Amino acid sequence: MSPTLFLYLVRDTLFSFTVAFLFFFAIFFVNQLLLMAQQVLAKQVPFFQVAQLVFYAIPQIIALSAPFASLMGTLMTVGRLSSDNEILIMLSAGLSYRMIFVPALVVGLAISIASFLANDILLPMGTIQYARLYRRILLSTPALELEPNSIKRFRDTIIITGPVEGRGIENVVIIDRTGDGERRVILAQNAELMDGGREGLSLDLSGAFMQSAREMIRNDYDYAFVDFLRYWVPQEDLMQAISAISPNQMSSRDLRREVTLQRQDLQQRLNGQYYIYLASALSLEESLRRGPPHEAWNRRENNLESFSNEHREIVAMNRERGIILHRLEFHKKFSIPFGALSFVLLAVSLGLLAKRSGQTVGFILGVIISFIFWVMLMTGQTVSIRTGYSPFLAIWMPNIVALSVGILLFIKRILR
Repeated sequence: MSPTLFLYLVRDTLFSFTVAFLFFFAIFFVNQLLLMAQQVLAKQVPFFQVAQLVFYAIPQIIALSAPFASLMGTLMTVGRLSSDNEILIMLSAGLSYRMIFVPALVVGLAISIASFLANDILLPMGTIQYARLYRRILLSTPALELEPNSIKRFRDTIIITGPVEGRGIENVVIIDRTGDGERRVILAQNAELMDGGREGLSLDLSGAFMQSAREMIRNDYDYAFVDFLRYWVPQEDLMQAISAISPNQMSSRDLRREVTLQRQDLQQRLNGQYYIYLASALSLEESLRRGPPHEAWNRRENNLESFSNEHREIVAMNRERGIILHRLEFHKKFSIPFGALSFVLLAVSLGLLAKRSGQTVGFILGVIISFIFWVMLMTGQTVSIRTGYSPFLAIWMPNIVALSVGILLFIKRILR
């Protein structure tokens, strides 16, 4: 393989990749970061701190943009080479299609590694710095945590807010626990948000209704109507609300460790549930075997209901949302970055079919395929969360489809 030709193809591919990367980076940046920044700016947070928040969130954008950029960049490069008959010249000179695939695969592998490092190392580091900065902002602007028409959960408190105009909030619902452990519900038509500084947030409620009750004793409850009530959300509760790290912000090592711990805990709970399930099955079997003359026959319906309930409990435990979310994010740590390799094979095979306007056609095909890939990924993730479908297949299926289609198109091209 000629080093000059190899470098020429790599340089051309990297240039197209850079253009495509900037395109996808701008899309994700506008749709995610600028929307976040706008919400923070609306709370009169200093612009420099907003810029820092945006900077710490960039690794996630890089990790998402790179694989799609490799697809579009390879499509544009190979499409241009095909439409300009440069590939035909290479084949006429005795070179094979390997001359096209090897540089593209080298670039795709480099992009995959860089995307994985950004997603697995830079993203958790950025998340830590993001949380620290957000806590500093929250100390000076506690109102940042409350939004209109939203549900916000703090430590033992849930605040549901309606429309907001200035500092005024309509239709406020607060659900919490009293110091005695009673469940309390507070309703108010109007509230005014007050900034308590380091003390936290306070809501001045007008025309409030409050009810507290013991969960185990339905008839033991208290209620009251008040013209004015000040409700405090302590600063430590605000901090706890943002200190938790979500699965998509963990590294692959942390996710694997968390999945292992959750599986061990789930297996212990399942073992206990299986004993109860077996006892229900034996009771049901005894009722059916005894027959009508025996007293156990009269308990068959209760035993059947108990057996069905225990079965549904086991099914629900196997579909536990927390462990599925962590498994999905673990597979996404690898499938999205290394999707660049499957994209490269698909892009080269499609690019060889271009006859004219190769770069334009490659750009359009890149956008379409990226959209289809993202829809498949989100659909698989949603189905896995709702039905317990295999997280591995849900996340890797778009890569498998792209790789399969690329291989089939390449074989068809060679055999033509």
